[in-house]
Amino acid sequence: MRKLLLTLWQYLRAFVLIYACLYAGIGIASLLPITIPGSIIGMLILFLLLGLQIMPPDWVMPGCYLLIRYMALLFVPIGVGVMQYFDLLRTQFGPVVVSCVISTFVVLVVVSWCSHLVHGEKKIIGHKGADKK
Repeated sequence: MRKLLLTLWQYLRAFVLIYACLYAGIGIASLLPITIPGSIIGMLILFLLLGLQIMPPDWVMPGCYLLIRYMALLFVPIGVGVMQYFDLLRTQFGPVVVSCVISTFVVLVVVSWCSHLVHGEKKIIGHKGADKK
């Protein structure tokens, strides 16, 4: 009985923390002058709490594991919603594909540029090649 109560407490704590971050993100998104989804801000809040070790990962692990385990099931409503607009998507297939290709290319260029800035060639003081240029 004690183990069952402990497991229930861990799941309850995990979901309360995940939903608290979600609703905090929704609240912050409603205050911002630009449109950013509250769920994205909530994930960033959760990431910061975990990354700065303010919240131990064990507190949210049971809920995250459960959500990830059944993630495919969570995409069913989205798939049904897309099927409602099949005629519109069929008529606009060309612009949708072009925008996806262009946005993918832009993301690749920006990520590679940022990666080059972060991980690029470092000059070492006192090294023979550092004094060139």
